[in-house]
Amino acid sequence: MVIEWLKIQVVPELREKYIQKDEEIWTTALSKYPGYLGKQVWIDPNNLDKVVLVSYWASREAWKTVPAKDLEAIEARFAQQMGKDTYKIVEEGEYQVRKFPQGQPKS
Repeated sequence: MVIEWLKIQVVPELREKYIQKDEEIWTTALSKYPGYLGKQVWIDPNNLDKVVLVSYWASREAWKTVPAKDLEAIEARFAQQMGKDTYKIVEEGEYQVRKFPQGQPKS
């Protein structure tokens, strides 16, 4: 499993709108692609201008096969709904989920 991790800076008054539109537009669109497993939205109650999106993909290949033209179209629709200069990606990352055998590690 691969994790797509995005930290978004958003106008504080629009944080809930951002979360709703992300679900309505981005999550709905991505869920149609093979290998998309879901998403979590993390919010910090002390920082109203931050949202962290954690998307789960079956593999890096599945994630990276989403066509760039589709991503651009989804982003254009999202940006139109949110308005100009109301959000930006400030940090992004890619992680792999490692699994270990059950039980205590050997010393």
